[in-house]
Amino acid sequence: MTEAKKRVLVVDDDADIRDALGMALTEEGYDAHSVEDGEQALEWLRREPAPNVILLDMMMPRMNGWQFRNAQRADPALAGIPVIVVSAAAESALSARGAAKALEVDAVLRKPVDLDELFKAVERAAR
Repeated sequence: MTEAKKRVLVVDDDADIRDALGMALTEEGYDAHSVEDGEQALEWLRREPAPNVILLDMMMPRMNGWQFRNAQRADPALAGIPVIVVSAAAESALSARGAAKALEVDAVLRKPVDLDELFKAVERAAR
């Protein structure tokens, strides 16, 4: 029996980025899914089997990455899912390490993201 593919949820309002990350992850052997904002991510997470990791953009309409993380951490069923921030936003003078600590995420990657760096971060974070 083969090992189940690790599931990754991509949360980004840019369709081109969602498609590119989803395609790259699929080609790398992951089961990739995508939604366009934090609200859709919460809805998806509450109806689908949990992903092994979430790739999260910060600057999105309706519900941004900070709001999503607050809601995710407040929900015991979702709080344990690892998150990697993938964002072009320079989070108001926070360093990548500072942003990771403030958001309680596994990693912060800047756009445009290096795919090798992304795959390594996903593999480390995915449980």
